[in-house]
Amino acid sequence: MKILKDEVGPGQNLVTKIPVGQLPRGNPITISTHVYRAKEPGPTILLLGGVHGDEINGMEIVRQAIQGQMLGQLVRGSVIAIPVLNVYGLINFSREVPDGKDVNRSFPGSSKGSLASRVAFALHKHILPLIDMGLDFHTGGRNNYNYPQIRYTIDDEEAAELAEAFGAPVRIAYKPISKSLRKIAQDRHQAPMLVFEGGENQRYDGLSIQYGLAGIRRILCYHKMLNESFAAQKGLHFNKSSWTRAPRGGLFQWMKSSGSWVKKGEPIGFISDPRATKESRFIYAKTDSFMIGHNNTPVVSQGDALFHLAYNE
Repeated sequence: MKILKDEVGPGQNLVTKIPVGQLPRGNPITISTHVYRAKEPGPTILLLGGVHGDEINGMEIVRQAIQGQMLGQLVRGSVIAIPVLNVYGLINFSREVPDGKDVNRSFPGSSKGSLASRVAFALHKHILPLIDMGLDFHTGGRNNYNYPQIRYTIDDEEAAELAEAFGAPVRIAYKPISKSLRKIAQDRHQAPMLVFEGGENQRYDGLSIQYGLAGIRRILCYHKMLNESFAAQKGLHFNKSSWTRAPRGGLFQWMKSSGSWVKKGEPIGFISDPRATKESRFIYAKTDSFMIGHNNTPVVSQGDALFHLAYNE
């Protein structure tokens, strides 16, 4: 296996750095890439965190997988682990890179493009051709808490099997978004990419980290890459999800939070008028469903996403 000028043979481990640009004062920005190879051949799996720079839980899951010695115990195959892809976003406490672009909407990228495009290109050029599958760890964005869940590409049987093996509490099939990592990995590299979502941006969530690490271990055991038996973990499966949005602006309080079952017509939150001139407006569940995400912000505008509900159609 070769990444830029670094070669990693069977039974070897290596940390290499992929250059992606510079800060204004000239400091180089590089993507730290940890490579683990067992002596016996097998699949190559990508563990990726920090596509969005403010999603700390994903970074922590990959970091703990590295520093907890799990990856150093491979008996077959290889793992490429990148704790932080969007280094720019991490430095600036931001989801995006400094010019406001989203790395996960910039694939396959360009070596001469915007900052986001260059970060995406580095992954597309140097890492994706080497892998057979990937786990991309994310967190709910901007005050949105996501209950631990695994997302996979609809109508992709291999991805569906991997999602089930991962063993998250919830798994959902989605169509891949244009110019996303999952779309490019599937179309250009035939590598299924699972997306784990858990917790809230800028905040640690122990439950999500726990499920993320357990999912990595299950995937490695599923492919017989660790000297442990695979233990299946059944979770909930849904084929549809939708957001319930704020009918008006005001002060928002939820009555049901992520991880809860709700019934059609059940009150799940309310919005109060900060001027105290109107009665509070209750929000009701539109169908029997399982709450996979909710908004923690106390102040909302009309149309803001409040509750993410999953169900089977």
